[in-house]
Amino acid sequence: MNNLTSPLSQLLAALIAGLLFTVQPAIALANQGAAPVDPAVLAKAVDQMEALDRMRISLASSLEGSTDEPTMDTMREVCMPVGKRAMAIGQDNGWTVRQVASHYRNPDHAPIGAQETEVIDLFAKHPEINGLWEPASAEQGAGVNYYRRIDVQASCLACHGSKANRPAFIQENYPNDRAFNFKPGDLRGMYAVFIPEG
Repeated sequence: MNNLTSPLSQLLAALIAGLLFTVQPAIALANQGAAPVDPAVLAKAVDQMEALDRMRISLASSLEGSTDEPTMDTMREVCMPVGKRAMAIGQDNGWTVRQVASHYRNPDHAPIGAQETEVIDLFAKHPEINGLWEPASAEQGAGVNYYRRIDVQASCLACHGSKANRPAFIQENYPNDRAFNFKPGDLRGMYAVFIPEG
């Protein structure tokens, strides 16, 4: 992450950078030197992820007060539209947009590489950090990554509550499920946006 000498210095720098980038990504990148990506594009990525998370919360709220056990149809109506919208945002802008989680249901959502693992761990330890920027990894090429936390809503517990109370369709279709035992406000995962230089 940052090239400072001690782990405490690294954590402090990451916290400051994360807070700066969440509030004013263009200014924070400018303070570190020339941005490899147009600051207007960076601001657009933040806006797009905020809109995506509002969509997620709105769809999940449709489960509030329901006494019916969620089914695969529920997943198609509540969860899958968020993934489809994330893919569409990426295609429309030339970005790669993924949902990432340490405690995943879909193995495609597992962290890829050290940077994603470090950022999701940072979000887990510091709930006050909403989003942050990191330089792209060597494998990605020139560009930047924007990471935005995803928190568990009370309505998410219909499918992500205790392991024993998961709906039957999850127990049947996801034998390696790791996305359970959450509580409201827990870190569910993050949106990971790679914006190539261009």
